Amino acid sequence: MREYVITTDNNSDLPEAYYQEHGVGCTYLSYSMDGKDYTYGNFLPEHEFYEAMRNGALPTTAQANPENTREMMEPYLKEGKDILHIAFSSGLSGTCNSAKIAAEELMEEYPERKITVIDSLGASLGQGLLVYLAQQKKEAGEDMDTVAGWAEENKLHMIHMFTVDDLFHLCRGGRLSKTAAVVGSVLNIKPVLHVDNEGKLVPVGKVRGRKKALLELVKAMEEKTQGYEVDTVFISHGDCREDADFVAEKVRERYSVETKIINYVGATIGAHSGPGTLALFFTGSQR
Repeated sequence: MREYVITTDNNSDLPEAYYQEHGVGCTYLSYSMDGKDYTYGNFLPEHEFYEAMRNGALPTTAQANPENTREMMEPYLKEGKDILHIAFSSGLSGTCNSAKIAAEELMEEYPERKITVIDSLGASLGQGLLVYLAQQKKEAGEDMDTVAGWAEENKLHMIHMFTVDDLFHLCRGGRLSKTAAVVGSVLNIKPVLHVDNEGKLVPVGKVRGRKKALLELVKAMEEKTQGYEVDTVFISHGDCREDADFVAEKVRERYSVETKIINYVGATIGAHSGPGTLALFFTGSQR
C-alpha cells in the first residue's frame, strides 16, 4: 500500500496535541486584531483572544492561500507520501479552493505522487470530526482511496449544531440583520444554527435564554441521529468551558455517550461567532 498522510487546516479546531500525536499535517490561517497580524507561532492564547473581543476588539481573518498550503504539503511529497487533505467548507471560505490550486501545482511538480482534496462542507470540530474518523480508518490500515471515498460519502453525516451568546458578531459578519440583532439582544433571544448540506451557516430556530439554547442543542441529537449509532461527540466553545461541560453532561445523561474532545473554537472562526459560542458535533442521519 502506498504511504500517505492526512492533512487539514486549523479551522478543524482539533487540539494541537492531536495533530502531533497522530501525524496529521495542518496549515494555519492568520488573523489581524488591533492593527497587529497574528500567524502560526504567535497566536494569542484563546482566552486572551476572546477577552480582547469582549473588550471591543474586532478581529479580521484571511483564508489560507495556495502558497501556505504548498509549504505544508510539499515536505510530505518529498518523503514519498501521498496526501489526503480535508479542507474547511467551501461554503464559508476560499481555503478549500486554495488547497485545490496548491494540489494541482504540486502534482505537476511531483507526478509520481497523488493529492486528494476533500471539501468537508464542515467547520470547527465538525470538520475535525471528519478528520478524526478518517484518521482512525487510516490507522486501521485502510488505503488512501478507500478513506477518501468514505470521507466523500459520509461528510454530510457530520452534524453541526451551535448557538452564540452575542448576536452582534453574526450581524457584523452579515449572518443577521442589525434590526434582528438589536431586538434579539433586548429580548435575550439566542439563535440555534447548523451547517447545511452546502456547508453554510443556517439558522434553524431561536429560544429565549442561554440555558434553553444549550438544551436545544442536546435535544436536536435525538432527531438527527435516528437510526444512527453515535459514539463520537465533540464540543467546541468560545471561551465558555463551563457551558461546554454542562452540554457534555446532558449528552451523557440523555444518550449515554461520552464527549471525546472539548476544545476552543479557534480564532479564525471565533472572530465571526464571538465569545460564548457553543457548538455540538456528532455523526447523524441528516444535517
